[in-house]
Amino acid sequence: MSSSIPPDAVGRRILCNGEYGTVLYVGNVPPTTGIWLGVEWDNHQRGKHNGTHEGIQYFECRHPTGGSFIRPNRANFGIDFLSAVRERYGLNDGEQGTENETESLLVIGRKTVERVGFDSIKEKQKQLNKLNDVSVDECTVSLAGPEEEIRKTCPNIRRINLSKNLLSSWMEVIAIACQAENLEIANLSQNKMKFPATSPPASGAFCKLRVLALNQTGVTWAEVLLCATGWLALEELYLASNEISVLQRPTDVLQSLKWLDLSENRLTDGNQLQLIADLPSLERLILSNNGISSICFPDVGFGKKTRNFPSLTHLVINGNRIAEWSVINELDKLQSLQSFDCRNNPLMDVYETAAETVKQTLLSPKNQLLGVKFLLNKFQIFPEERKGAELDYRKTFGIDWIKAGGNQDPDKNRPNEEFFAAHPRFQLFCDKYGAPEDGELKKEQPFSLKQQLLSLTIKCPDKPEQKPISKKLPDSMTIQKVKGLLYRLLRIPGSELKLSYESSKMKGKEFELDNDLKSLQFYSIENEDCILVRW
Repeated sequence: MSSSIPPDAVGRRILCNGEYGTVLYVGNVPPTTGIWLGVEWDNHQRGKHNGTHEGIQYFECRHPTGGSFIRPNRANFGIDFLSAVRERYGLNDGEQGTENETESLLVIGRKTVERVGFDSIKEKQKQLNKLNDVSVDECTVSLAGPEEEIRKTCPNIRRINLSKNLLSSWMEVIAIACQAENLEIANLSQNKMKFPATSPPASGAFCKLRVLALNQTGVTWAEVLLCATGWLALEELYLASNEISVLQRPTDVLQSLKWLDLSENRLTDGNQLQLIADLPSLERLILSNNGISSICFPDVGFGKKTRNFPSLTHLVINGNRIAEWSVINELDKLQSLQSFDCRNNPLMDVYETAAETVKQTLLSPKNQLLGVKFLLNKFQIFPEERKGAELDYRKTFGIDWIKAGGNQDPDKNRPNEEFFAAHPRFQLFCDKYGAPEDGELKKEQPFSLKQQLLSLTIKCPDKPEQKPISKKLPDSMTIQKVKGLLYRLLRIPGSELKLSYESSKMKGKEFELDNDLKSLQFYSIENEDCILVRW
């Protein structure tokens, strides 16, 4: 390793004994002799101090043990792009690939974009000037190299994997990209770079770029917007793990963006999403592990459609802090949503039956998300359940529909506005299944509390010391509420209770009460039956 120090060493990225860092100081450190490099390590456990030696602050670190002083001959400042290509592929102009080349994948985010195989390159692309796919990840690339050499040597590059190298400046990336006019996919993840404070000069560097990964680069959203002036064709942007906490409204940039990954950042304030809600083409938004606790679209009320995220079809927000079911009503406002991934959020931990609770919420045809695929701890709504809920809704509110002016004769069917406001999807179900007929309509039953109360005995068969309890409960009471009552009586959490019942007409046979959202009436429980409680 050369002991020479680049003239622009401060700010440069280095590799030393497998550890990545950034040079923040070059000079003497008395009382020692000779030149030292002050380095802030990516892994703060590698360091020893915060840039201070014997009371003198030579540089500053973000972590109190993130810094070290090393001798220049221990620092690898990297190589230029073409040197890395030749070293990785074993190819020079006019030379064929080597026999010991192995296979690699170009992976961006969680998505495998393109297979880049050294063996296939050897077979299909014998020369550097025919290379379309270049993967030089972890090759210590730090510079573009001599001007125009990339264009002359590799003029046909379309995809580049430059992840985990020593690129320290976005301007160096531009110097590489401007020599690859056909560049479509670029992975620059895990390069801690300095991004410009103003929009870079206009160039054709990224005129065809469709996919860009900047995961773990330290980029801010404001810097993204400055650089995005040159990304006119960009469709996919990956910005995971950049500690982004603040967004800004894009103005005349990212207008073609369809896929945005902002996972593993610090967007704890869900209101920040309003600032990117005008992106016209955005179809997929990934916000996993940000600490978001709520999502709200205040521009419209329940049952209406928001202007925000007009093209959004897929939303991934797992691993956040969402605990309220109201998020379902807010998502109902999105115009184009098709799938919503909300796994590993607190709303799934409130009750043991949370998945069933949200299923009932979603199956309510008042909710327009019926056609949406939901991922809630592997929870899924099946088509037959959706159809059953729609048919039942159509029957249940058929009487109200007729009272409001509805009619089975299309020429006489004129429900008033109040009915449509309360049941905006009723007509859709009539069009789909036909208007409800007289025999289908659910007529209101005369209410009689006395008729609906059941005289039941509550027993704990595994706890003989617990005396039976007699209770009168309404037949409409859900199993979940029965568990709540038992908690007050027995001080046993509902999540630990397992209920069954024994019919007074079928002694010795138990029937499990396995759905907390169903009523006693659903299970055909009658007077003098016995509820059995176990935990």
